Amino acid sequence: MTEAPQTAIEPDSGRPPLSGPIGWVIAWRFLRGRRSRLLDGTARVALAATALGVLAMVIAMALMTGYREDLRRKLIEGNAPVMVQSLLPGRGSPPPEALQALESLPGVLAVGRVAFAQGTLSAAGPVPQAEGSGDANFDGNGRRQGVEVTLRGIDPGGGQLAATAEQLEIGSDGAAGAVLGSELARRLLVSEGDRLRLVVLGFENGRPRFRYHSLRVTDTFTVGYAEFDASWVLVAREILPSTGGSVDLWEVTLEDPALSGPVVERAKEVLGPDFLVSDWRHLNRDLFTALEGQQRALFLVLGLIVLVSTFNVASTLVVLVRDRMRQLGVLGALGLPKAGLRTIFLAYGSVLGTVGVFLGVLVGTVVCWVLTRWELIRFDPEVANIYFISSVPFRVRPSDLLAIIVFALGVNLLACALPAWRAAKIDPADALRYE
Repeated sequence: MTEAPQTAIEPDSGRPPLSGPIGWVIAWRFLRGRRSRLLDGTARVALAATALGVLAMVIAMALMTGYREDLRRKLIEGNAPVMVQSLLPGRGSPPPEALQALESLPGVLAVGRVAFAQGTLSAAGPVPQAEGSGDANFDGNGRRQGVEVTLRGIDPGGGQLAATAEQLEIGSDGAAGAVLGSELARRLLVSEGDRLRLVVLGFENGRPRFRYHSLRVTDTFTVGYAEFDASWVLVAREILPSTGGSVDLWEVTLEDPALSGPVVERAKEVLGPDFLVSDWRHLNRDLFTALEGQQRALFLVLGLIVLVSTFNVASTLVVLVRDRMRQLGVLGALGLPKAGLRTIFLAYGSVLGTVGVFLGVLVGTVVCWVLTRWELIRFDPEVANIYFISSVPFRVRPSDLLAIIVFALGVNLLACALPAWRAAKIDPADALRYE
């Protein structure tokens, strides 16, 4: 007797008949039929173990993807996707026609000049002792101590991280406007309108010399990148050349930072060999390469959890073989071929594993959305300085989910293959005598 492509199973216990390949129909009957407590227990454990393993993979991949994408976004918000630096002595500027050609390149939104310098910033005047007590930014007399900062000199409205002319202008008191990172303002306990003292180490005639400036807080910014929020100060670019030691750059803002590669190649042709053109990928290549490698390693490590969970599926099939031994003997005696017996157990294990995989994907996706929506995992400022972000984002990408599903279903199918192969070798006569 050969296996029929279609069959119908008569209803039992009031269930409607099922039609389809006989192996799948019998497997579905085994799934829905009355089973022993042992079989029920092993099936539940297999389902839960598979779901938990996939859940862990979904959350871990979402964490690494979210961290990498969030870090990239915040780096680009603080710096431009493409940076241009002169290789000429004296910080030579590109010719006007070269800058105009650079701005006209496809995908370029703007080109802004910025200057960077290092300094020490402190708030003017003492504060109540109780307010500064126990804070590392205060001395024993309750005065605010200086904080090392990075000065970002920009033209009004220019650069990737910009400020308006009103925010940077020099007031009637002679103090220049400054926009502080939100965490830096919190550390100094200053708000809009407060005065600041800036000390910058410059050079004159080959000798170091301190330069002093008065600043006034006009606003704060929040990028989300801990280093920028905790140590950057936006000031007018004109106040930096007198300090000495500043570095001038030209930031190229793009419509799509992901397409920075072609812009870099075109910019090199426009500017020539006297200017160094780099994009965010080149500047942070080691960091993102390490993060991508870590994500792949994490996928393989957590994949071991799914691999172990498939042994529960295999044990469920072993219990099923013992529990349905006489029925398998009857099917074999009626002429069901060995391929049909294998199909029964492969179908049984595949359905069990598939339900567990998609349950884990569904729950993992919901958990990631909840964790990201309400920022349930946040860092203190000290920890944020280590990981560069203040809260942990979880980004679920379709490509990550596809890789997890294919991997989990693949190892589940392999785990089902051995019990199915052994079940197909059962002798019908021995099975009918089985007690």
